[in-house]
Amino acid sequence: MKKTSPRSGSPNPTRTGRAKTGRATLRAKFAADEYVRIVPLHAAKPSVRELVRAELRDPFDGLQLLAAPVAKLTYRGGALLQNVEVFTIFWGKQWATAASAKALMTKINQFFTDIVTSALIDQLAEYNVVGKKIGHGKFVGSKVITANAPSGSISDSQIAKQLGQWISGKVVPMNNKNSLYFVYVDPGVVSIMGGSKSCQNYCGYHNNAGARYYAVMPYPGCTGCLGGLSAIDALTGTSSHELCEAITDPVPGQGWYDDNNGEIGDICAWNFKRVGGWNVQLEWSNTQGKCV
Repeated sequence: MKKTSPRSGSPNPTRTGRAKTGRATLRAKFAADEYVRIVPLHAAKPSVRELVRAELRDPFDGLQLLAAPVAKLTYRGGALLQNVEVFTIFWGKQWATAASAKALMTKINQFFTDIVTSALIDQLAEYNVVGKKIGHGKFVGSKVITANAPSGSISDSQIAKQLGQWISGKVVPMNNKNSLYFVYVDPGVVSIMGGSKSCQNYCGYHNNAGARYYAVMPYPGCTGCLGGLSAIDALTGTSSHELCEAITDPVPGQGWYDDNNGEIGDICAWNFKRVGGWNVQLEWSNTQGKCV
């Protein structure tokens, strides 16, 4: 996502994770430092597929031709997650009690088990830098937490604080330089980041609190975050978006970043493929000059 202000060691509302169509309009919806980190809602006009895969369009179909984005990620010298270690946190009473929750959590955890050693990670190798080589990661575990679970809304600062307490209290594993926590909140819980809200302005985001890296995944209980997909496909699509962005730009704007287009996933938002049977988002390739 797009960096517009310097970041400190504390959580910064600045990270973006999905569609960048109508960028001027989108920016107007977010505070300057929020725009960098979120996964925006599904946009219907123009479709992201038309925008980012314009090279595949039939030039004689009679439709308006849209130019493919001109993007170039550059490395800003910051951290990269070389061998990501994913830990999932399902925070909420519904995750613990709903009849269908266990099956969904099992699928999400299997998704990460498969995807961190997949071709999706292999394609990030073009973003290796001297002394920082991106390779396969691992899924290290999962935890359902009901204590202090939000029932209406939860802010990014509250999540960052709670994550610190979970780590210090040994509820979840201690973080290391490759740790990435994915926090999934209950259906109906609104994620708030600065002046923006999930299912109104965005579908997910990744952030950092110092050297602690995490992603927040609200349940896709709205058409803007489902985008016509099933719940599991929407969740894996959004999660893959944030996974690749967190690996290549864990502190937004300090890793691989484009000042006009944002992070690796932003340029290709809401454009998907199947990897190992899972729905994942396409990611920008500097070497190929397109979403792959």
